[in-house]
Amino acid sequence: MELGLKGKRALVTGASAGLGAAAATALAAEGAQVAINGRDRNRLEQAAQKIHETTGIQLTLHVGDVSRAEDVERITGEVGSIDILVANSGGPPPGQFLDLTAQQWNEAGDLLIGSATHLTRAVMPGMIEKNWGRVIYITSVAVLQPVDNLILSNSYRAGVTGLCKTLSNNYARHGITFNCVCPGYTATERLLSLADSIAADSGKTQQEVMDQFAAACPSARLGDPDELAALIAFLAGDRAAYITGTSIPVDGGLHRGLL
Repeated sequence: MELGLKGKRALVTGASAGLGAAAATALAAEGAQVAINGRDRNRLEQAAQKIHETTGIQLTLHVGDVSRAEDVERITGEVGSIDILVANSGGPPPGQFLDLTAQQWNEAGDLLIGSATHLTRAVMPGMIEKNWGRVIYITSVAVLQPVDNLILSNSYRAGVTGLCKTLSNNYARHGITFNCVCPGYTATERLLSLADSIAADSGKTQQEVMDQFAAACPSARLGDPDELAALIAFLAGDRAAYITGTSIPVDGGLHRGLL
């Protein structure tokens, strides 16, 4: 299927590994000009080399912290006109409500809703001028069904969903689509870190916790980052031009709701 991504310029944040790196790979494989962002230059360079070996596409690298408005301004200025934004960031720490500090709440807000708003504000004027754009937020199945012990993610990613829906209502007439993709338990470093935290509190091993994650899904397995990335590539293309304002789970059936 031809997605119409050849020559489109995409920025993928949080792309040093995991879901962001998979998304960048999928877009590059479709012929997009891909810029990737992360906070660690060494890891970003390793990701870019791997993507180049897989797709033959030479990426541009932009180091910075997207929770900081000044970094976003610099990064998007370096990239130039952006047709496709895949807004991704690391996850905040797990924890129960009374165990989390005000500083942790503030940092999580900057990381999740702050980065999404900074990035969107930076790319939208160019998209409006071209009357074409794709904004895709990587959130979590937690926005559809809160995950135990992840109150920071549950709370702020829901805010990103509200942002996405509101923008889709306001700017669809400019040819810009806004969508959220909602991964469930996917085999990434982030999930391993969460498993370590749960294992430390429960006395289980990391593998036992990972097995529990898989067993919670009707598919009885963890997701692969490439499975989420395939949806992102589709949403970024011309064939998804009439899909906007959605939150689409890629979770092996973990979300049990009707909608």
